[in-house]
Amino acid sequence: MSFLDNLENNLKALEGRDEGLDDSRKRESERDRRLAIAPWAERLKREPYAEALMRQATLAGRQRRMKVNLAWIETTLRLEARDHRLELRPTPEGVVAVFLRDAEELRRVPVDLAGNPQGLTGEWMAAIDNAPE
Repeated sequence: MSFLDNLENNLKALEGRDEGLDDSRKRESERDRRLAIAPWAERLKREPYAEALMRQATLAGRQRRMKVNLAWIETTLRLEARDHRLELRPTPEGVVAVFLRDAEELRRVPVDLAGNPQGLTGEWMAAIDNAPE
C-alpha cells in the first residue's frame, strides 16, 4: 500500500469518526428533549382534558356535518377536519395547542390541562368555519 493510499484511508476513518460523534450528540439531545417533555406528555394522555377535547371536537364536527379524525402520534394528540389540524404538543414548559392549515402553522396557544377544552374547540371550529374555501 502506498503512502497516499494509507493517508486517504486515515482521512476516511477520521471523517467517519466525526460523523459518529455528531450522531451521538443528536441522539443525546433527542433523549434530553424526550425526558424534558415526558411529564407533560404523560399528563396529556392521563388527564381528562384530552378525552373531553376529543369528545367536544367530535360533536362540534358532527353539527357541521364533517368528520373529525383523532390520532395519537407519539406524544402529540392530532385532530383533523377538512384541511385544518389542531395538535396538542407537549413541550418542556407545558402543553401547546398548534393550529395548522394545509400543514402551515397558523398560531400556538398554551393549554391549561386543568381547564375546560370548550374554548379551544370553539377557536378551532371558528377557524374552520371562517376559512376561505
